[in-house]
Amino acid sequence: MQPSTRNNPSITKWQGLHRMRVPTISQLDNIKSHLDLIILALEAIAGITSDSILQAATALELDPIIKDRVDLWRLRQANPLRKSSGGRKKLDVEEARSLVLIICYLAKNEKELLRRAVSLLEQVTEQNQEPYKMALLGDYLDKFTNLYQERMVAETTIKSEQLYQLGLKLLVDLLFYSGNNGNRLLWLAILGQS
Repeated sequence: MQPSTRNNPSITKWQGLHRMRVPTISQLDNIKSHLDLIILALEAIAGITSDSILQAATALELDPIIKDRVDLWRLRQANPLRKSSGGRKKLDVEEARSLVLIICYLAKNEKELLRRAVSLLEQVTEQNQEPYKMALLGDYLDKFTNLYQERMVAETTIKSEQLYQLGLKLLVDLLFYSGNNGNRLLWLAILGQS
């Protein structure tokens, strides 16, 4: 079912996402986790805050969907990997699309930082060095690991090396999502994960 432009003035912001395949209810659980982890990576690399996300929602005219901190908290808490069970358990397609647009908008704003971090990652990989020994990547991995361990349930806690790999993969993904076609790439990625 496609959203009506009459009820949603931000449809033009969706850049074709409304024409792409709509996820099923079971796919939305995986999408919730994936989007929350991407936001976690943005927090770790660029210090993105709830205020940053809400400002992006306003700039993209998505504030009717994500109105305030409580709405945002409930969306983030919908991630089944989260410790707290106080959030809403459902995420609708319109909310998922809105989060995709916000993530890509924020990533685009941090494109230079993301490019620098990924370039450094490529460099240390070529030199067979450990990424965490480089200041920018080490700080990012520390923050990402701490945020993950602080917010995710114990059963989903993974080994440090796996967590580093997840963090580095999300960092590279964010660089792709910061491009002009980022919205489409992220939407296709989250549908592919589910």
